[in-house]
Amino acid sequence: MSVTVNRPTTLPVPEHPHPNDVDRKRIERALLERKRYRYVEPSVAPATDGYRITSPCCSRNIDTAGGIIDIAFVQHVQAGNRWRLYRMDHTARQWVLCAELARLRELLQQLNDDTQRMFWQ
Repeated sequence: MSVTVNRPTTLPVPEHPHPNDVDRKRIERALLERKRYRYVEPSVAPATDGYRITSPCCSRNIDTAGGIIDIAFVQHVQAGNRWRLYRMDHTARQWVLCAELARLRELLQQLNDDTQRMFWQ
């Protein structure tokens, strides 16, 4: 007895391909190269159209108890296939756009360097 299975010749492309596990893992690996607070373990979680990065607050500047704080939000913008990097304004409790770049690698380099201490406080 043989069974015939009809398979599509091409796979459907999701309408919104982000977040996905491949880019989430790329972000996690890239964070290993950051310049500040290398002794804490940040977390990357899927969010609407992007990835939310959190970390323990070891400096105690934001959370005196050392709890988990927002570090950055990485958003993929479908129009123009661009990436946006946001930092958390902890006083106003809102995301602030810091950069818009064509490549995720460039965006992650900016996050990791953080020469102005906008992310890793």
